[in-house]
Amino acid sequence: MFKKILIANRGEVALRIIFACRELGIKTVAVYSEADENSLHVRFADEDVRIGPARSADSYLNVPAVISAAEITGADAIHPGYGFLSESAYLAEVCEACHIKFIGPDPQVIRLMGDKARARRVMKKAGVPILPGSDGPIEGEEKALKVAKEIGYPVIVKATAGGGGRGMRVVRVPADLSTAVKTAAREAEAAFGVGDVYIEKYIESPRHIEFQVLGDQYGSVIHLGERECSIQRRHQKLIEESPSPGFSDKMRRRMGGMVIDAAKAVQYTNAGTFEFLMDAAGHFYFMEANTRLQVEHPVTEMVTGVDIVKEQIRIAAGERLSLKQGDVTFTGHSIECRVNAEDPETFVPSPGVIRVFSMLTGPGVRVETFAHSDCTISPFYDSMIAKIIVHGRDRKEAIARMRRALEMAVVEGIKTTIPLHLRVLSDPEFINGQLSTSYMERFLARPRPTSGRLAEAV
Repeated sequence: MFKKILIANRGEVALRIIFACRELGIKTVAVYSEADENSLHVRFADEDVRIGPARSADSYLNVPAVISAAEITGADAIHPGYGFLSESAYLAEVCEACHIKFIGPDPQVIRLMGDKARARRVMKKAGVPILPGSDGPIEGEEKALKVAKEIGYPVIVKATAGGGGRGMRVVRVPADLSTAVKTAAREAEAAFGVGDVYIEKYIESPRHIEFQVLGDQYGSVIHLGERECSIQRRHQKLIEESPSPGFSDKMRRRMGGMVIDAAKAVQYTNAGTFEFLMDAAGHFYFMEANTRLQVEHPVTEMVTGVDIVKEQIRIAAGERLSLKQGDVTFTGHSIECRVNAEDPETFVPSPGVIRVFSMLTGPGVRVETFAHSDCTISPFYDSMIAKIIVHGRDRKEAIARMRRALEMAVVEGIKTTIPLHLRVLSDPEFINGQLSTSYMERFLARPRPTSGRLAEAV
């Protein structure tokens, strides 16, 4: 087992990794930027190293600085968390060259699955359903028009690299395709340094379903069930839950087996997520694979009892998976709400100093956050300040617990998306499990409540 792990991240995920390391008896090293000098992950790590200015490019994305911090502190492994360098094949390769263990998949797997066009081809070969589309990056307007005509409109233009909705454009008529391809390519180049895009069939109002997998170095792979991630705005997830209200045990077994076969086909190790779109008829299509820990991993932990971060560390240290597929059981229902420092009406970021911060837990409630009273929410990083995760005997109880946790949260000094979450949790469509990726678009088009507890919520 490792003696010391450097955490190449910040915020609540850095703390989440520190929790796991403390329970495993592993020392931790925090890296931080100038903006995070007084952050909780710095306070609770055993050692800390400042790696640069506030800008991510000069600190958390600075591979030489991260590696230097690991070398000077004697860390024998690096956990990248999620975001930042978590899917960097380059970091994984540099770690390998420096004899530092990267807690994640092998570099070649990261590189393969990070190229969405290549990943589609590999999944198709492994027998996983994919949407009709181009075999690789689109070169030229003529080729784009030909592919789009063959698969039929609407289509979606996607960047082969990256994620988060950048480099994506939906096209409904041929006249708009050329502009969409050029715009998506420019956006992808600016965001990811790679301007390649591909085209696939666009499904109207699908569910977004993802499967959590774990694989060790000895060929064993298991899945931990599915997560429903359909509640999202501009491709950014807001609420996740497990199990999916649109899933049956039969579907879980069938899709779970398919995902395990797909992971084995690419010799996947460590934690990863295979993401799918599910149409109204219940047909699944592979979308992408995330070669890292997911923000929403706690809902899976709550229904399975598996500590995914500990499993990541054990796998990277050369241990076998601590459980087999037959050992995985699913109990109750879990929901996660991402609390962002944003105006709940306009979604404009709301950085600043939090004067008062209180998020009560109680039965079945878990809070993951780096925020506290008198802390500063920086404008330099992602706006998420907390995740509230609940577990109940069933979905009805989970919704009630989430409402209770949100209603009793107190955050003063900045605006948050708590009122938005409360509105969603009271919506009949959400309560009835009528979810799709277009849900928020419909929801936000409805009139806002003007009175009552929801309008007054923090």
